[in-house]
Amino acid sequence: MKTKYSPKTVSVSDPTIYLQRGYGIPSATNMAALLLVAVSLTACGGKGAEVEHRQAKQQAEQRHQVASQRQAEMRDAAKVEMARVAAPMQMSSNGAVMGISIAPMPRDYAAIPLAQNKFEQQVQNGIMVAGEIPVSTFSIDVDTGSYATLRRMLREGRLPEKGTVRVEEMLNYFAYDYPLPAKNSAPFSVTTELGPSPYNDDMMLLRIGLKGYDLPKSQLGASNLVFLLDVSGSMASTDKLPLLQTALKLLTAQLSAQDKVSIVVYAGAAGVVLDGASGNDTQTLTYALEQLSAGGSTNGGQGITQAYQLAKKHFIPNGINRVILATDGDFNVGVTDFDDLIALIEKEKDHGIGLTTLGFGLGNYNDQLMEQLADKGNGNYAYIDTLNEARKVLVDELSSTLFTIAKDVKVQVEFNPALVSEYRLIGYENRALAREDFNNDKVDAGEIGAGHTVTALYELRYVEAGNRMNDKLRYGVDAQTGQEKYSREEIAFLKLRYKLPAQTQSQLLSYPIRLDQSVKQLEQASDDFRFAAAVAGLGQLLNGSHYLHQFDYTKLSLLARSALGDDPFGYRHEFVQLMETAAAIEQSNQMPIKDTFDGSDKPFPPQDKLHGEPMRDKSNPRNERLQ
Repeated sequence: MKTKYSPKTVSVSDPTIYLQRGYGIPSATNMAALLLVAVSLTACGGKGAEVEHRQAKQQAEQRHQVASQRQAEMRDAAKVEMARVAAPMQMSSNGAVMGISIAPMPRDYAAIPLAQNKFEQQVQNGIMVAGEIPVSTFSIDVDTGSYATLRRMLREGRLPEKGTVRVEEMLNYFAYDYPLPAKNSAPFSVTTELGPSPYNDDMMLLRIGLKGYDLPKSQLGASNLVFLLDVSGSMASTDKLPLLQTALKLLTAQLSAQDKVSIVVYAGAAGVVLDGASGNDTQTLTYALEQLSAGGSTNGGQGITQAYQLAKKHFIPNGINRVILATDGDFNVGVTDFDDLIALIEKEKDHGIGLTTLGFGLGNYNDQLMEQLADKGNGNYAYIDTLNEARKVLVDELSSTLFTIAKDVKVQVEFNPALVSEYRLIGYENRALAREDFNNDKVDAGEIGAGHTVTALYELRYVEAGNRMNDKLRYGVDAQTGQEKYSREEIAFLKLRYKLPAQTQSQLLSYPIRLDQSVKQLEQASDDFRFAAAVAGLGQLLNGSHYLHQFDYTKLSLLARSALGDDPFGYRHEFVQLMETAAAIEQSNQMPIKDTFDGSDKPFPPQDKLHGEPMRDKSNPRNERLQ
């Protein structure tokens, strides 16, 4: 209940007037303050004032008891409402909504403090000695959620916790001008670029880029989509369920008669809202989405089970079969065991049903869970913080979001110890694979959607550069005079493995990376190379990386602004603004805060004159009335 207050009509000498005039029920702290003021104002009023004060106090206590009783009644009502939400929902035979009535979250329930956000801290990749461990292996990643959550935090004026930014998801948020794959070849092209590193002197930066073939929306084929929507009490705020509803309206507007849409909602219990509605039945789809409201706790496990049942019921052979989970990730009742969820998702993935996760809101957001569920479900994870982001993910990049062109894509780079002394992979910490996993087709890896781009960066040091982070070994091959099995023309050898969506056996691609393909100066590298370096640079600064020795926000700003290139949607310009915001917040966080105020004889805080006191004109000391 909001407290109304008007200094013109409320007399603090009588707290009961504050209550009687309908100004709400003040908190216990405010009531104590009002009584204290009343005592001070009536202290000189004699016994009559004391009697008046006692009466006021008794009446205030009575009002407080009434308020407590009202709060208890509201809590009981909230329990009844949440129990009603848990009851099964009635649906018509054709899947249309029959009086969806998920209760709005009671006000006193909304006031309960939310749990903290869950962002997993990553241990950054270290510097590897090429002579000891020449091979680096990892799975590709096309998620973008980490960049979008970072953007929201910066816009709210705060920095993420160090170590929680996934640099690869920042890199892959942006599109790069990689060439499309040739016809009748692999489903994606591979590009490499080599140039000086902006982070450290005497080091180089290797960029590896993949570009999947594009597919117009008209050629996507039939889609069987199941929206699994969280309508629990934690989704009540405007940046959650209302934004989710609008976002899915954008998606359904792209569908046609050949597509099928089902909707499963979950709160205290799960229920089916739509069962295989036609993709072009805009009226039914829109009505179903608009009738949703939030209330209750979160039974995500039961909802996932029902969603997969509907996906199997309407399964389209050789089509797109996907569950789209939209939630703040707050799984707090029901089947919440992470291993059980993963086992279910992996089993259905093997049956051809993928999982995409869309995150909403902050406060109790579980970023770690959202990212890992999508990873295990052969899907991708995006965070929707604005309607523009919803349009980007669900309209502009719809083909990438829904249509998989290659699965279990792995990358392996072998560095030549004769030319490269040290290297480190920037990002992809939770995508690392063992060397032997590269050739093991049973080991899961990431997927690429139609039109997706994937970017990875290695920072490396040549043997001739010196200044190594690691000491040379006493024993082993001399890099200068050793065996000639090491090429003097290749710094590394790149290998990739992938499977086509319907295949179980991987195919191998390999590319040498030559020394002579490097540019001498960073300015000579492409705009895409320098912009990717800037994006990864911001991620490393925010994570508190201790591998950046000649890099700060000033150099980052110069690098990013010099590499904006072609930016039709303005995403790169937006990055520059976020970068400047991060720099400003970082600077303000480092400013010392004074424990004391040195104001000589001046009061602190400064005392303003009363509003009713007239201003005096220094040129008119007597304050005479001017004619």
